[in-house]
Amino acid sequence: MRVLIVSPRAQGIGGIAYHVSTLARKLRERGFNVTIYSCENTLHVPIKGLANPSFAFSSWLKCLLDLPYPPQPYDVVHAHNIPSALAMRSSWAKKKILTLHGVYSEQLEVLHRWFPRAVAKRAERVALSWADELTVVSMDAAKHYRKKGFHVHYIPNAIDFSELPSQGLKLYDNQVIYVGRLSKEKGVDLLLKAFKETPQYHLLIVGGGPKEAELRRASRRLSNIHVIGPKPRKLALKLIKGSDLLVQPSRREGLSTAVLEAMAMGVPVIATNVGGNAELIKHQTTGLLVEPDNVASMIKAVEMLITDSSLAKKLATQAKSHVAAHYSWDKVLRQYIRLYKEAAD
Repeated sequence: MRVLIVSPRAQGIGGIAYHVSTLARKLRERGFNVTIYSCENTLHVPIKGLANPSFAFSSWLKCLLDLPYPPQPYDVVHAHNIPSALAMRSSWAKKKILTLHGVYSEQLEVLHRWFPRAVAKRAERVALSWADELTVVSMDAAKHYRKKGFHVHYIPNAIDFSELPSQGLKLYDNQVIYVGRLSKEKGVDLLLKAFKETPQYHLLIVGGGPKEAELRRASRRLSNIHVIGPKPRKLALKLIKGSDLLVQPSRREGLSTAVLEAMAMGVPVIATNVGGNAELIKHQTTGLLVEPDNVASMIKAVEMLITDSSLAKKLATQAKSHVAAHYSWDKVLRQYIRLYKEAAD
């Protein structure tokens, strides 16, 4: 079966990039012929606010002009998020599948407040109508789009346990870590406020994005906050494994790969009660949930888990079992392959 995957990113430590690259690798291991169109091999403008729109246009043109001779259309085109939908529509594929990694119109509202909300929702609805099948990575997104009248398949993000390190890397005592994109919707600015008030705890911020330079400037005089930028995936995983806990302060979230990875490695997690976080984490059972934009509750949760090692160990153990039972790549891959075959047939 020939599969075309279209995604703004297919490399790096970002959740969507990891999901796409792992999906492609595992499909190839099963004998699928997989092609990827992403920013890594498609023209785009690498500037904040222009990268996704320019990729949408270039990938659309690339798919439109992709006329193999003799004609051999893809069996399935699998697009990830709305910027890939235009390419999906123009591709020479028998069936079109679109995966949404969150509620896109809500993410756009946080990132680009100047963009008219009604226009964003209308554009999202049109893009979704181009797909033969829709999938989402969280039940929160599934409920949202089903209320809008769309039929969606829930296929969550997943973890490849064979990739997880056995040993962690600990740089500081009381080491807390954030791993992910450095952008407004991720709420990393809240961590600076929280850890400025708790100098006894060290915060590692791993990742890149539009807020990286601003975060570096803000943390220069704070000896306990370390903005270390994007790192290779293996190193990022070792830093998570070596940390006392992982924090995820998002204002909007799909189903966080970083949270899944921490839970799978037995690292306690604190996350905001938004999006897919609430289905990944059961408060005080598999982690702690705090309300978004609430610095005081974030500080309280961090102090609770660092000072109460028995509670932290209990939450981490239960979280690890939960992820192993529900978020393995073997299970998720079977769901995608079943959907591909049904769509192609």
